[in-house]
Amino acid sequence: MKKDRKTKVKNVIFFQHILNNKKEYIIISLVFVCSIFLGVFFINNINETQSNEITSYFSGSINELKQNHDLQIMIILKNNIIKNIALAIALWFLGTTIIGVPIVLGIIAYRGFCLGYTIAISILAFGNVKGISFILAALVLHNIFFIPAIIAIGVSGLKMYKSIVKDKRKQNIKLEILRHTFFSLIMLIILVIAAVIETFVTNNIILAVLKYL
Repeated sequence: MKKDRKTKVKNVIFFQHILNNKKEYIIISLVFVCSIFLGVFFINNINETQSNEITSYFSGSINELKQNHDLQIMIILKNNIIKNIALAIALWFLGTTIIGVPIVLGIIAYRGFCLGYTIAISILAFGNVKGISFILAALVLHNIFFIPAIIAIGVSGLKMYKSIVKDKRKQNIKLEILRHTFFSLIMLIILVIAAVIETFVTNNIILAVLKYL
């Protein structure tokens, strides 16, 4: 019963956070989604030579995953965790500076572009039906954690910026930085979970799906 109550409280706090910052979530989510479309648009408008080079590189990466996954799984896990921690630290640090907020938006836009880029390459390499199957296997599960976490850190930084602009007292600035830091740490934990899922679950799903593609 106590666990159920705690879970309900956490859910209420989580949804309340989104409601209190819905404008910021809408803005950053739109930046991310538009960047996905830009990534897809970019791949769809490359010439045939570039298309062949990209699909060749993509196929090589897939073959490397097949051959080295079991041998290098701990190295892959380490690299994924370090990559996500570095991203969280960068978003947190830039979010604590006024000039860093546009860079935070740029980083989130870049991640969206990369996602759109990967989606378009998958369809280019495998075709529509097989490509969609590969996308569902390779991109969905860990991104359920990864995407909301980076968007949430971006929102936290944007909220801190707006709060400091409204109230420049040292006490308020310290309070907002602490709030932003604590929230970013929670999102960092989620990003680490995303890295673990990507390494141990997503990659195995990819290998299973590739047998039928």
